[in-house]
Amino acid sequence: MKIFTGNAHRKLAEDIAKSLEIPLGEIQITRFPDGEISVKIMDNIRGMDVFIIQPTCFPPNENLMELLIIIDAMRRASAARITAVIPYYGYARQDRKDRPRVPITAKLIANLLVAAGTNRLLTMDLHAQQIQGFFDIPVDHLNAAPVIVKHLKDMKLENPVVVSPDPGGMKMAYSYSRMLNAELAIVAKQRKSASEVETFNVVGNVEGHTAILVDDLISTGGTLCSAAALLKRNGATRVLAAATHPVFVPEAFARLSGAPIEEYVVTDSIPLNAEGKGLHVTVLSVAELLGDAICRIHNNQSVSSLFKVE
Repeated sequence: MKIFTGNAHRKLAEDIAKSLEIPLGEIQITRFPDGEISVKIMDNIRGMDVFIIQPTCFPPNENLMELLIIIDAMRRASAARITAVIPYYGYARQDRKDRPRVPITAKLIANLLVAAGTNRLLTMDLHAQQIQGFFDIPVDHLNAAPVIVKHLKDMKLENPVVVSPDPGGMKMAYSYSRMLNAELAIVAKQRKSASEVETFNVVGNVEGHTAILVDDLISTGGTLCSAAALLKRNGATRVLAAATHPVFVPEAFARLSGAPIEEYVVTDSIPLNAEGKGLHVTVLSVAELLGDAICRIHNNQSVSSLFKVE
């Protein structure tokens, strides 16, 4: 087994390699004068089981292209099996044709990965679980819930209620409520644009509760801010937010810093933007979880036990 990484999130790759007690494979990534990416695998990987750790975080197009070129180089270097470890799968929000003349980019990315030579995908908290069906190769889809729920349990929150900030996140919120043995609520909303959200109503009782907003990612912060304000107006004593991927686009920080949210609990699936450190953000490591999954895949063992919460 060999572990490699691109430039997207070297720290996470180093932590995963450390948890597996193996060194990171050596790879040389440079740029031609015109900006094209050049890759050279420095280790012999003939007949080996290789894993490439590369979330498609900002800048997504650079990191995605880098990943595709690395995969192609490994296929041509006769690797026995190539597993793309993509903790954050970019373009996942474009997973259907909800308007005329728009692409299904999540499917396009799946096609590109397979065409490059990917034999298996390991990812975490996809924006929509049905994206797994876009692949004709095995997909191991992990949840960060065991890591996040453990932290929330350690906080010993008083009278918690898990809240989905939109109807699409209801399944995730229900899962969290079961693991935390908490009540469940949902915020009904309508999106006006990619960055604007109209909030309508809360379905469920949040009065006198500690509200935990759960989502797969935080990007512009519009959904969370609107939902948090609504929860406060409906009597929630405290509001916290828990999300797997801290995307945090630049315009989000001013909005999130003014929101009535006490703490943002996220993971290190992608690097935390430097500006995000101005918020009260708790970053939990998923390196051990991903390391366990890599080890189980390599040994042809089940990964089902990684979904259990102690």
